[in-house]
Amino acid sequence: MTPAFEALQKELKRLPGVGFRSAERMAIFLLLERPEVAVELSQAISSARERVRRCELCGNVCEEKYCSICEDERRAETGSLCVVEHVSDLMALEKSGAFRGRYHVLHGKLSPINGVGPERLNLAGLKERIEKESITEIILALPNDVEGEATCHYIIDLIASDEVEVSRIGFGLPSGASVLYADSVTLKSALEARKRF
Repeated sequence: MTPAFEALQKELKRLPGVGFRSAERMAIFLLLERPEVAVELSQAISSARERVRRCELCGNVCEEKYCSICEDERRAETGSLCVVEHVSDLMALEKSGAFRGRYHVLHGKLSPINGVGPERLNLAGLKERIEKESITEIILALPNDVEGEATCHYIIDLIASDEVEVSRIGFGLPSGASVLYADSVTLKSALEARKRF
């Protein structure tokens, strides 16, 4: 391998979900099999870097001051605000069509071991929104892990309001999954999130 090829492979490997073999295949594809795609990809990345930014209100991706979700007044009328870890979580919820309120993206979760404290997250923006907007419900759609749990508790302490109802999304078995193959954490969450039938 050449130094330039290895440098490209190394950079591709830094992308989320891309391992050594995937990075190798992508580099070969971009450099040898379809070099025109490399040019188009480079232009798209350059254009996006110039135009795409975080929504000043919720942290979603946008090209203006606010994203289309925050600009939709019908969503504000629900009084619901769904707090998510990443923009990709927001996108997944939007695709499901299950939530029609507004969102707030934290861009991470509390993790003292990894040096992520409250100041690194979009928590100040959340507190400001609760004080200024007519929010009646906050739905915490954060991961079911230690850091997600800690972040939820921090947010509950941050809000400290009787006027805002706080809930957390349910966790458990995905559709079509079997109890037999579920891990103990998933089974515990499924039992705790049970509802009357």
